Amino acid sequence: MSRKKPVQRILQLDEDDLHALCEAVDAAILDGGGFGWIQPQGRQVLSRYFKGLLLVPERMLFAVRLDGMIVGCAQLVRAPRNNEAQAMCVTLMHLFVAPYARKQGLGTILLHEVENAARSMGYRVLNVDVPETQTAAIDLFRKAGFDQWGTHPHYARIGDQTVSGLFFTKLLDNDRSTTAEAPRMTQADVAPAEPTSSTRSLTLYPAIDLKDGACVRLRRGEMDDATIYSDDPAAQARAWCDAGFKWLHAVDLNGAFAGQSANVAAVRAILEATTVPMQLGGGLRDMKAIASWLEAGVTRVILGSVAVKNPALVREACRAFPGRIVAGIDARSGHVATEGWAEVSDMQATELALRMQEAGVAAIIFTEISRDGMLEGLDLEQTVALANTVTVPVIASGGVGNIEHLAALRKAADHAPGIEGVIVGRALYDGRVSPAEALKVLA
Repeated sequence: MSRKKPVQRILQLDEDDLHALCEAVDAAILDGGGFGWIQPQGRQVLSRYFKGLLLVPERMLFAVRLDGMIVGCAQLVRAPRNNEAQAMCVTLMHLFVAPYARKQGLGTILLHEVENAARSMGYRVLNVDVPETQTAAIDLFRKAGFDQWGTHPHYARIGDQTVSGLFFTKLLDNDRSTTAEAPRMTQADVAPAEPTSSTRSLTLYPAIDLKDGACVRLRRGEMDDATIYSDDPAAQARAWCDAGFKWLHAVDLNGAFAGQSANVAAVRAILEATTVPMQLGGGLRDMKAIASWLEAGVTRVILGSVAVKNPALVREACRAFPGRIVAGIDARSGHVATEGWAEVSDMQATELALRMQEAGVAAIIFTEISRDGMLEGLDLEQTVALANTVTVPVIASGGVGNIEHLAALRKAADHAPGIEGVIVGRALYDGRVSPAEALKVLA
């Protein structure tokens, strides 16, 4: 059963939801704003519009509900996949709440959830434009930390009136507003600026590896060499959230070997106990399993062995759930390992990464197995090479043992803008790395 949230990503619309959404849009248009229409369009036109919108991979539709009924929506629109210069930018469009559902904070909730969704998909910049007549929306964006960067004096023509438009932008990188990074991500005609440690923060993903319902850490991926850290994964997940981490990284170790989810109860308990986004891997080998966990509340799923053995499934999943599929590339000395790291293939990690980028994954997690759980430091050479080979974000994993290892990654990321974050496990559980110090180093 999925967690009940007022805001949801809409992948399909039944007749009741479609009717409620069309009514809300027409009410917003009558109130003076919404979708660029001046007059209400009626059910037939709007039905065709929304049904078609759900088929467009570059557009993501979010809806906000009141008492179970859709009363507003928003869209995230990403640049076409061949527009590498704006790959980190996404545009917010058509955010509104129907007049009959206002003054209840739903607009703020909707905006907040859409921002989080964009952030979880790896986007760094959120852009929006709005006509000057929509003063409530302008106030909402300003309160949410959006910066106005320009004005269009002839934005729209309504009857015999010319209306100006305001352009806003917001950096989503841990909500740190920096001017040095903006040109790299928002101006397609300007050469990318080289990021520095003061202009780009990295995300730290605390690892929650699940074996037989407990939270464990392995050494070099060996199931027989596991240390149990907690028999209550949900409590551990809450502790990581309380420590300030904005993401969780969970792996069903039994599922990775079995080829299907095995620690279902533990994962569901984590979802119920926390509110931050979570990515989940281990044993996800078909569309039914992928869809099930995404509907249950997992933000992103990680596809590992199946990326090698069934790339068609990865492409299908990326089309069905854009921005929510991550490729997990685990390697021994540069060669991809599968089946819970039990098998090593002849494929190079960089080759698989390029294939996954072409398939449309939102990010790549790269783990050098020989270092995982050994506390000897990340394989920065391979990680940097991979990050500079692909254009999708890369998350480093395997080997962090102290704060100096994170500082080294921070420095390496200055020369590899594709590095987005790092997964840390044993070092956090053993107390070798404190959450506060780690977050400070990566910020």
